[in-house]
Amino acid sequence: MLGDGPVEELDLGSDDEPPTTLKIKGSKSKQSSRPAKIIPDALESSDSDSSNEDEEERITIANMEARSRALDAQATADAEIDAEEMQRAEQEGGSDDFDEMDEEMDEGPDGEAFHLPTAEERAEEKQAGGPDVNSVQRRMRECVRVLGNFKKRAEAGRSRSEYIEQLTSDIASYYGYNDFLTEKLFHLFPVAEAIEFFEANEVPRPVTIRTNTLRTRRRDLAQALVNRGVNLEPIGKWTNVGLQVFESSVPIGATPEYLAGHYMLQAASSFLPVIALAPQPNERVLDMASAPGGKTTHIAALLQNTGIVFANDANKGRTKSLTANVHRLGCKNVVVCSYDGREFPKVMGGFDRVLLDAPCSGTGVISKDSSVKVNKSNRDFTLLAHLQKQLILCAIDSVSPESKTGGYLVYSTCSVTVDENESVVDYALRKRSNVKLVDTGLEFGKEGFTQYRGKNFHPSVKLTRRFYPHVHNMDGFYVAKFKVERRMKSTPASNDVAADDEKTTTVASGGTTGAHSEDAGFNSDEDRPYLEGPFSLLAST
Repeated sequence: MLGDGPVEELDLGSDDEPPTTLKIKGSKSKQSSRPAKIIPDALESSDSDSSNEDEEERITIANMEARSRALDAQATADAEIDAEEMQRAEQEGGSDDFDEMDEEMDEGPDGEAFHLPTAEERAEEKQAGGPDVNSVQRRMRECVRVLGNFKKRAEAGRSRSEYIEQLTSDIASYYGYNDFLTEKLFHLFPVAEAIEFFEANEVPRPVTIRTNTLRTRRRDLAQALVNRGVNLEPIGKWTNVGLQVFESSVPIGATPEYLAGHYMLQAASSFLPVIALAPQPNERVLDMASAPGGKTTHIAALLQNTGIVFANDANKGRTKSLTANVHRLGCKNVVVCSYDGREFPKVMGGFDRVLLDAPCSGTGVISKDSSVKVNKSNRDFTLLAHLQKQLILCAIDSVSPESKTGGYLVYSTCSVTVDENESVVDYALRKRSNVKLVDTGLEFGKEGFTQYRGKNFHPSVKLTRRFYPHVHNMDGFYVAKFKVERRMKSTPASNDVAADDEKTTTVASGGTTGAHSEDAGFNSDEDRPYLEGPFSLLAST
């Protein structure tokens, strides 16, 4: 066991410095086939020649950091090369090597060339009990290959939509999604990347913990857990409090350090909204949907137990776990409350910063909750978007534009769909003329969509950030940061301009029109057909 023998001092560096990679001697991790780090650090560099020489050397505490940096740099370089080659292949429409591959893949194991089934053949196949797994896998590979260079590889007389329909049908049956959600997620990515996304949802995300800096330092926590037989390392340069756990000989949620509040079991993606929020000491902060308390306690730690954090959750039952975590982690500046988020700022307002981690469909955490694959419908997304739009307007109104240090709102979801992310953010920009999007401060992540399937969003939406399991090895997530400013009094001239804009501006999320110069509240009548009836998502949240 790692805990036997004399205690070794592990140099994790200072908590104030950018974290370095730590390799722990022990059994090989089951996650070794996946990226060791949640985010490859592009800034890390090392000489490849020295890296090759080190492979023959014995791993010691002295050379551990240098070897780790070299391996990370090599992995990053390889990933960049692969991406460049794939992009080049798509632009050139395939090289001679790809042509040879095409000829090999055109023939199946029985020597027959690939044939895209017709609608009648698919119906017969379904009546016969469906195809076997190997046939589905091969058909998916062939459809991806053909769609990569459709003009050259497609069968005569077959349309692109037929290949896409076949591919989405096979994805649904192979990975266990309903047809609606398969199509919704498929269109978020290029064809080849879509397969990577669905595949990544079948793999559990790494176990990560957040050091509670109110009680300990990360290097001390790491040393204590290593001595208990835990195989871990820092997550990456983007956080100086996160640790990634590979293997543990003890329950990671029941160690003395956990019970003493030295760390919080928390997904790496949920660090992001708080990092973007960047609360400053002595500020007044609202966490509108806070249970079970991972983000609230992170905010309290960044505030160094100064100021005040209002931790709100509409579900009173969930505030029990929230309160327990607040006490366990020693957060003395937290007030727990239970209001419907749409009641703010009526119950209280004037906050320096507000965090709205909105209720969502959970399409970014399918690896944790596979029920999302089959229990989401178009009605669910409509109702959720309705609720999110209400909440974001209330969150904006709860921020004090007079704040000397803050005046910020961070909106986040654990979903990857445009309906719950860019559409909601664009809606807020149109309904509140005194807000603007600002940089999140996150050094990685993909830009938000400014155009999506015929919808056009405000150009500043590209400042928002998207995170994907197949790209960043963390749960799918979305983060947007708003700056709330003082409301400007409108003049007759500006009203005339606004009226002209209202006639010409098309709202991407709903097809209605609106002016940026006039603040409008949420209009429930727009979605009345979806809200009538005995079932209402709003009533259950």
